Parts: sequence; C-alpha cells; structure tokens
Amino acid sequence: MTTHTARDTSGREREPVATTGAGAAATGTTGAGAAATGTTAAGTAGAAADDERLRRWRMVLGADSAESTGRTLTGRDIAMDGALNALYGGGKKPGGRSGSERSAGLGASAPAVARWLGDIRTYFPSSVVQIMQRDAIDRLGLSSLLLEPEMLEAVEADVHLVGTLLSLNKAMPETTKETARAVVRKVVEDLEKRLAGRTRATLTGALDRSARIGRPRHRDIDWDRTIRANLKNYLPLPGEDGAGTVVPERLIGYGRAARSVKKDVILCIDQSGSMAASVVHAAVFGAVLASMRTLATRLVVFDTAVADLTDQLDDPVDVLFGVQLGGGTDINRALAYCQSRITRPADTVVVLISDLYEGGIRDEMLKRVAAMKASGVQFVTLLALSDEGAPAYDREHAAALGALGTPAFACTPDLFPDIMAAAIERRPLPVPDTEPAR
Repeated sequence: MTTHTARDTSGREREPVATTGAGAAATGTTGAGAAATGTTAAGTAGAAADDERLRRWRMVLGADSAESTGRTLTGRDIAMDGALNALYGGGKKPGGRSGSERSAGLGASAPAVARWLGDIRTYFPSSVVQIMQRDAIDRLGLSSLLLEPEMLEAVEADVHLVGTLLSLNKAMPETTKETARAVVRKVVEDLEKRLAGRTRATLTGALDRSARIGRPRHRDIDWDRTIRANLKNYLPLPGEDGAGTVVPERLIGYGRAARSVKKDVILCIDQSGSMAASVVHAAVFGAVLASMRTLATRLVVFDTAVADLTDQLDDPVDVLFGVQLGGGTDINRALAYCQSRITRPADTVVVLISDLYEGGIRDEMLKRVAAMKASGVQFVTLLALSDEGAPAYDREHAAALGALGTPAFACTPDLFPDIMAAAIERRPLPVPDTEPAR
C-alpha cells in the first residue's frame, strides 16, 4: 500500500490518502479518499460562488473597480456593463461638462437613447428596465425626448412613464399625442386586467351585505349581529355550570343588492406632481366603479382649481389626459365642491387622495370633513394610491384628520377594494400596520 498527500483547490494539505496501487486509480478512492473528493467538489463550488460575487460587485461598482475586484468581464457582461455605464457610469454630463462623480453618458441624442433602450430591454427583466428608464428621465432630463413618437415606441410602459407623459401633455406636439395615448392605454388596460375583477367581486359582496333584512335565508344570516341583538334572550343550561344559549328570536341577515343604485362614491384626487401614480390608479378604479350599476361614481380632480371628470369615466385614458399634473393645492375648495354634490349622506363614501399639503384654508377643510362625517358620510383619506407607499405628506393635517376619526394612510392598489368594501359596510377600515413613510 502506498500513500500520497492530496491538495484541495486552495492548496492546503490534507491527511494522507490510502490507495492500493493501480487498482485504486481504476476503481476510485475509498474511505478518506471519498471525503477528499467531496471536499474538492465543495471547494470548487465555493470558488465559483466567490467568482460570481466578484462579478456582481464589478457590475455594481463600474469600470473603476476592475483592479480592486480582480474581475474582468467577458461576453454578455461587457454589453450589460456598457448599458449600465451609459446611465450610471463616468463620462460627460448631458450638457457636455465632465465630472469625476458617476454621471450619465447618454447625452441628448435620440438615436443613442433609442439604441440604449433596446439594449436594456435585451439584457434586463422588465421590472429593472422600468427603474432604469425612470432614472434616465430623472438624471438626464430626457423628458423632451419622450415627445418624439420613435422614443415612445421604444420605451417600456409603466405607471411612472404615464405620469411623466401626463406632465408633458400640454407641451406635446400633435404628432406625438396619438402615440402617447397608445402608451397610456396599454398601461391602463394592464391595470384594469389586474384590478377590475377582484374590485367588482369584493364590492358586489359588500353591497349585498350592506342591505340588512329581518327574514333572511339561512345562508344570508349575519350571525354576529343576530347574536348581539338577542343577548337579552340568553338562557342558562340546567346542570351546566356557566353554560347557556342565546335564543335567536330575531334574525338579522344580509340582503341581496337590487339593480338600483345603493351607494354614491366620490373620488376626490389631488393632481399635484407628487401624486402622479395615484392619479393613474384612481382613474382606473374610477372607471371600474362607474361600470357597476349599483354605484353612482363621481370623479373630481383638483389643484388650486376643481375639475369634475365624471362624464369621462367610461374611458380612463380620457380622464388621465384631462388632468393637469403640478401646481398648487386647495383641498378645502375641492371638498366644498364634493360636499355640494352629496344628496344621500348616509349612503355616500368620499375618498380623498392627497398628500394633505393644503394651500387653502386649513380650519375650513377640517370643518368640512367633520360636517360630512356628522351627516353620515363615510370619509376615507388616502395619502397615496400606489405601490410605492406614502410620499412626503403633511403630518399635522394627517393627525388632525385622525382625531376626527379619519385616519390618513397610504394604500396599495391591491388593498383598495378592501378599503372600499369596509367603507360601504360601515365597518373599521383595514388600515395597514406599517406607519406611512415620512
């Protein structure tokens, strides 16, 4: 029997491994030799993981990190690095000024940007593409390029791009407007597919349950209310210590919503620039609610002026092109208009979507909210209706509304149907546990 010393991939010596001449070479190692083989495989896997980690750091840190990471890019990675470097890497700023900090290298050339948009769609998933497009618009000031039809056809459409297009609406040339509408329509249709079905199902159930009847069928009995209404009929069971039963002399149940209008809904939307994503989602939800015959839906948008876009609710794209993002804010004026349109307070839900930075009369705004609630209106305040959480908002106004029994919180599109269902049924709102971002 002979022995030899094995080394793993890092060069460290291990214990001698016993073999039996040529036979061992033919049949493989046994005993400690098998362990040596396993350790070698583990070492190879570890080296591969280290190499991948260095590759990722090289991609994140850019070309300046090539020496420190000791990693050279090859093949597809070179093209991906070029696309990242054009947006986040060194070079010249769009105005031609050079800088040592990470700045952009796309310039203001439409052909260059169009090629870059094609590259990132090739190398990155859609969610990453949307983030990079957003950064390109913000960092490079490329908004003007979005006024060109060729550019709009190249971009990956999402809610944030729609917000940018809406902010450019007044400056948009006629040659671009049809392309812009097509981009907006694609995003709106995608949102409707995602949100409409669940919204209708959730609110239809809530409308059914909001109609209480005294002689319900068994499956329609509201057991919680029935038990509370019959607690006076509690009877202790004989011979059972502390046990008893409630005799339900009066049943309370859910009715079935008739085809007539059951609830009025007013969506009051702040169209200031920071609320762009909320405006897009609210327009889609407004169209969905308007399609339900048991709801009468009104859509009001405001800055320092108020616009009623209810007659455009059959097409949310028309609604979106009817808003004017940016400008000041007068919540009090908007609520005064909404208040003037309420005819059935006990059957009305008002949803204010705003960051609450009030440019109007604060005390009057709060008095209007209090008056609406006192009359029976269900009042909901959303700081945002988007997937990003709450923007910066006026915390003092939020606290004041909370003191009136109207907590202000951010709401995701997926949660909105549940919020509306709770408001329709006049039960506590499912406020998210997390505190809104400052």
